[in-house]
Amino acid sequence: MDLRQLNYFIAVAETRHLGRAAERLHLSQPPLTRQIQQLEAELGVQLFRRTPRGMELTQAGEELLRDAQNIRTLVSQAAERAQRAGLGQAGRLDVGVYGSAMFGLVPEVLSAFRARHPDVELVLHYAQTPAQLPALRQGRVHLVFERMLPEESDIEVELVAREPLLLGMAEGHPLAAQEHVDVSALRDETMLIGTSPSIAAMSLQLCRAHGFEPRLAPPASDVVTATLLAAAGLGVTLVPDSMSNVRFPGITYRPLHSRVEAFMELHCFYLRGEPSPLLAAMLETVRGFRERTA
Repeated sequence: MDLRQLNYFIAVAETRHLGRAAERLHLSQPPLTRQIQQLEAELGVQLFRRTPRGMELTQAGEELLRDAQNIRTLVSQAAERAQRAGLGQAGRLDVGVYGSAMFGLVPEVLSAFRARHPDVELVLHYAQTPAQLPALRQGRVHLVFERMLPEESDIEVELVAREPLLLGMAEGHPLAAQEHVDVSALRDETMLIGTSPSIAAMSLQLCRAHGFEPRLAPPASDVVTATLLAAAGLGVTLVPDSMSNVRFPGITYRPLHSRVEAFMELHCFYLRGEPSPLLAAMLETVRGFRERTA
């Protein structure tokens, strides 16, 4: 018994007439009759009773009709899912994430993607870049959002967005009374930074552009820890705007006034030449997001 035979059987069962079923199937009646007879012979049961008015289902035929209709529906759904997956409209997309962008930019991008592709399952994998690179190469993730840029020949990198930098400090800090803090006012402050090279590089660049070397504390484990230390009054920290969505007790954020641009970049990276339609759909969303927020 194959799908073609099941379709013939369903047509006869639904029309209750060999002639009308043959018309629906664009067949002549004799071949259709032979197909039904072969199906009955294969199953060893009578599926129809022939009457002057047409074809009536036996109990065996009624049972087969229910299952045959379900099988046809499942086959149709499977074909549709495969087609949608091939177009990047369904399936599963594994996304690597890390850092402060998880508090703002990344959820915005993922939300935009979900709005356009509601049938795609998004699975997030939280880890730093050194762990994400082998995951990309092994196919365990398709795309990674990170601020740290890998310099690997098989990795493609794209800018997602630029975020303004803010100054994070304790609520009682004297600079917290200002609406905007001039970078030059940080000359005598202890700068708390995480392990991100981009934050450290930006801190050095900003301070040197204002004529002084920053007083850097030993690196904290990450930007969240640096922010918590700032809230405790152990220094100040430069954070991307996404961190303003995280309201730790005792912390306040202020925009910076700077002679040079003060921002951090979020990038995504993926395996060069990766053919996944789902990845292509995500990259389309990323590029649209970048254009909207530029």
